[in-house]
Formats: sequence, C-alpha cells, structure tokens
Amino acid sequence: MDGTASRRAFLGGLIAGGLALPRLASAQAIDPTTGQAVYGSAAAGQAPDVGVYQIDPTKDSRRNLSSFRNRHWSEFYPSLGKGVILADISSRALHYWSGDGNTYLLFPSSIPVSEELTKRGRTEVVRKAENPTWTPTPSMRQRDPSLPQRVEGGAPDNPLGVYALYLSWPAYLIHGTHDTRKIGRKSSSGCYGLYNEHIARLYPLVEIGTQVTIF
Repeated sequence: MDGTASRRAFLGGLIAGGLALPRLASAQAIDPTTGQAVYGSAAAGQAPDVGVYQIDPTKDSRRNLSSFRNRHWSEFYPSLGKGVILADISSRALHYWSGDGNTYLLFPSSIPVSEELTKRGRTEVVRKAENPTWTPTPSMRQRDPSLPQRVEGGAPDNPLGVYALYLSWPAYLIHGTHDTRKIGRKSSSGCYGLYNEHIARLYPLVEIGTQVTIF
C-alpha cells in the first residue's frame, strides 16, 4: 500500500471509530481588537468585518451593551450634544454615538505611526468632504520628498478614501482608505483611517459640531 492509500485508510478508520476531525471553519471567531466573539460574515468583495457584529443574536441584547461601557461617551462629556466620536488609540477602534443616542457604531481604525505624530485630547468635526483632495503637509513632504504636491479626490491613490471628516486641529482627519492593509495598524501621519465601507456608513450620520476625543 502506498503512502496516499495508507493515509486514506488511517483517516477512514478515525471517522469510522467515531473520532471527529477538527472543524476549524466552524470555530467561534474572536475580534483581536476587542477580544469579543464575532457573528456574521462579510459579503464577497467587502472589507473583512463588514456584516460582522459582536452581539450574540440568541442573547438578550441588554446584556451585551455592557461590553463597551469602558469606552462610553459619558466618561468624556456631560451630554451627547450633536454626537460623540471616541478614537481609542490603544485598541485601534473608533466609537460613534448619534446625538439622539439611538445609534452606536464601532469600527476598527488605523492610528498614527508614532507618538510624535499622535495628538490626544478634545476636538470636534468642523467640515465634511466627499472624495476629498489630499495635499501633503510640509512635514510629510520633509519626511518623504517623493510625495506628490496634490492628489485629486476620487483618485485610486488618494489616501483619504471616499469621505473625510475634518477636525478643528489642522491636518487631523477621520477618513476612509483604499489601502485596507492600514486598518488596525500604526500606519498614518496623525489621522484615523477607516475602511471605505465604514466611513461611508458613518459620514451621513455625523453632524458638524460632533464632539471628538482622541485618547
């Protein structure tokens, strides 16, 4: 009996004897950012976590809200106002609450590549743009002289993706990205990047004046 035949016979014996082989595909997925179990799956061609959520559909939803209360808006603001965005550098996640409190979203994000480029504190959304134009700052061009002077909105190499939320701090944004490898990594020059699918979901909800804390 050759090696292939022997292996088939061995596997057949295991199954016949009632020993099930591991089914890795059916194992419960765990979000590496939050440590929570995830449910659902992304449609073909979408970002890996689109359609994935962290509330067990078989459980009482009221019990699942507590898993995110360590990053609740009320720890930072006395009221929701026009809404709240919390950018958590440690977990590389961005939280959003609408002004009426009815909508809460949580997205993975990219974060600045170094502490030097990281700005923490309170700011707010002062402008919104669809297909934003990207103009590298002088400090970016000093670090990388090969950067273009300007990249038009909608260009596939535009690092701001399809939508951008401008903060009151000059040159700091929350925006999409065409390079999905950056999400969940230290990969920006100070901004907070989301999958394009996620910024497209967030963009119409965010009002000018939405409160933002980066911590």
